Amino acid sequence: MTLRGTFWGTVCGLALMALGSVAMAQDMGSPPPTGGNGFKVGNGRLHPYFDLETRLDSGVGYFGREGQEFPGGVSPDLSGELVMHIRPGIRLDIPSPRLAFNLNANLDYVLFTGLMTKGSNAASHMEGAADLLARINPEAPLSLELSDQFARSDRTRTAAIGAGILSLYNEAKVRAPWRPGGGAVEVTPGVAYAMEFFEPLAASAPADCGDSVCDPVGADRFNYGNLHLGVESRWRFLPKTALVLDTGVDVRRYFNDGGPNATLLRAMIGVAGLVSPKVAVTAKAGWGQNFGATGGGTVIGQLDGTYLFSPTLTFKGGYLRRLEPVAAYGTFRDDRLSLEARALMGGKLTLHAVGMVDFLSFAGSRGDTVVSVDVGPEYQFRPWLTGAAGYMLSNRSSSVDGGGLNYTRHEGYARLSVTY
Repeated sequence: MTLRGTFWGTVCGLALMALGSVAMAQDMGSPPPTGGNGFKVGNGRLHPYFDLETRLDSGVGYFGREGQEFPGGVSPDLSGELVMHIRPGIRLDIPSPRLAFNLNANLDYVLFTGLMTKGSNAASHMEGAADLLARINPEAPLSLELSDQFARSDRTRTAAIGAGILSLYNEAKVRAPWRPGGGAVEVTPGVAYAMEFFEPLAASAPADCGDSVCDPVGADRFNYGNLHLGVESRWRFLPKTALVLDTGVDVRRYFNDGGPNATLLRAMIGVAGLVSPKVAVTAKAGWGQNFGATGGGTVIGQLDGTYLFSPTLTFKGGYLRRLEPVAAYGTFRDDRLSLEARALMGGKLTLHAVGMVDFLSFAGSRGDTVVSVDVGPEYQFRPWLTGAAGYMLSNRSSSVDGGGLNYTRHEGYARLSVTY
């Protein structure tokens, strides 16, 4: 699989934008930080890094299997492979009371070794990610935030479609936090525009695919643009407790025939803050309504908490109910239960365990259940050298037939990170 020119163009554009912002930030005149590694850039630091990751993945894509015959020559099940991720990147942090700038970007070459599935090495490809944030007058009562998030990976944000697909996603966002008076009230209007494009990771659809949502070959029909307009409000009526009000509208349009367009309005109100010195809670409830062709509305909400058991051990858990636009169906409802635990041992060893269950209900009669688990340690050998290992589980079952929507994916990984 080759890397398309549009991808290189996007990466180069992000790099040029980053360099231009760095040049502006160098003239902003806050005192330079002392010590630290990396390269000095204006008032901040540039940190090159390199990740080498080996991943044993039971579900990288759909490929033929030697000695077995399938319709179209492709297995109905996801194939496993030993995959190498070669990931150079940079992290740039420039603090300033006038223009603060942060950039984290990497290129990720995904090498399919072909050791487990013959012919899979032809699907080796380039992935990448970039998160950029520029804050103008961040300490002033009225500030401006400009951000861009870019990602090319096999983890799509579109819940309706199946596995075996590469996603190219970009979202540009503008926010204007306003904190009048002493800052007890904060109102943040914002606008964002996102685009996502799809391409197959394999050359054919799985053998048992009977629906377009599980066919990676035709995934580009779901390419879309999404405009979001919203306002986030917060009133801190107690020193550590705030009343929150979040409202927004999403206008989803598909560039091809990817399904009914959606115009989705959501509003939630609630409270967020500390119940005790060790317990923080967020509780919000509201309504989501689709004014698009498929219509429909539902109660939405969030209830989650964080428990600081000790300075080195934290537990999180909660329930989230949301209504989102989606390809093929117009909208879907997600009821999510989540648990998370993180521990720091000896100042260098970090342990994490995260589990989630999503119950997805799409407009119409389709329903999916998605279970995700991520556990593992990370150890800092030196300030510049970190090692990590772990196990990830993804299990999905759907009322729609098709291997891309019904699978269990196991991933074991080991990663070594070097940062200057």
